[in-house]
Amino acid sequence: MPKQPATGALLGLALGDALGFPTEFKTVPLILSMFGPWRELELSRRARVSDDTQMTLAVGRALATAMERGSLAPKRLERPLREEFVDWYRSPENNRAPGNTCLTACDLLKAEGRAWQDASQVGSKGCGANMRVAPIGLAPGLSDEQRAGAAQLQAALTHGHPTALAASDLTAHAVHLLARGTDPAGLVGWLRSYALDHRTRYDHTWLGDLWTRSQDPSPEHFIARGWDECLEILGRLQQAVRTVSPESDPCLATGEGWIAEEALATGLLCFLLFPDEPVTALRRAACTAGDSDSIACLTGAFAGAWLGADAWPADWAGRIEYREDLLALGTLWDA
Repeated sequence: MPKQPATGALLGLALGDALGFPTEFKTVPLILSMFGPWRELELSRRARVSDDTQMTLAVGRALATAMERGSLAPKRLERPLREEFVDWYRSPENNRAPGNTCLTACDLLKAEGRAWQDASQVGSKGCGANMRVAPIGLAPGLSDEQRAGAAQLQAALTHGHPTALAASDLTAHAVHLLARGTDPAGLVGWLRSYALDHRTRYDHTWLGDLWTRSQDPSPEHFIARGWDECLEILGRLQQAVRTVSPESDPCLATGEGWIAEEALATGLLCFLLFPDEPVTALRRAACTAGDSDSIACLTGAFAGAWLGADAWPADWAGRIEYREDLLALGTLWDA
């Protein structure tokens, strides 16, 4: 049976989200006292997810809509993205501790005729930019330029900081490489090369004049700030993969994940500590001092892209919230 990386990644991110949702905002000692040993962390019977999965589905639906209408292009993606984000903002289901940046930007995106660049929060590099980007790494048939541009655009609608853009681009690229079978052992090296190649490449086609909202003297200077912060944390990640004990909190090595580059690095670290034990990787990600649901959400996306739909226990996958929506997108892209 084919591995179905899109289904695996989407289920994995939702499972990580649901596993980490009850542990978010808690210290590791408190998590251990409440839930027992981290290697035995269990999915709650009502496997409820946070805004991370809700917004991933919004990006996924917008992407599917845009691709139905023809070749993926900025205007073609921006409209459905904006509509999906505003629908999420207005939904009664939007009660899962959503991030302030997303709420502020989506409130501004409601206004007809307002350029999305004027809604974007250029000072924010919160992890909300990249916890939802996995669909762009999974959709088939995109060029490298389309994938990078779309990943940065979906981030920029809410989080306009250059590090949010770069971290989202890297997250989508990592998911794409793993889905295609890239060996996890070489993944951090591939991501560093990618970051170096893109370091001063500001994509005017996809981002327009977003950079002018910052204090930077040029678009190249603007975007390089983001890639440099990502390169710095990828260096820390490379070191951590070799030296960190799986028994210690991964946040101590690569950060607590409230910001985009740390969410990427710590989510990747949990995956790379257990590349062939996806459930153990999710449990490690959920038992962290930081933004546990977003870290575990990213860990699940990486593990599911690498191992496919069979990575996850059937009883877990069977009760995850939004299961039908996740499977519909996964099936579409795995076909």
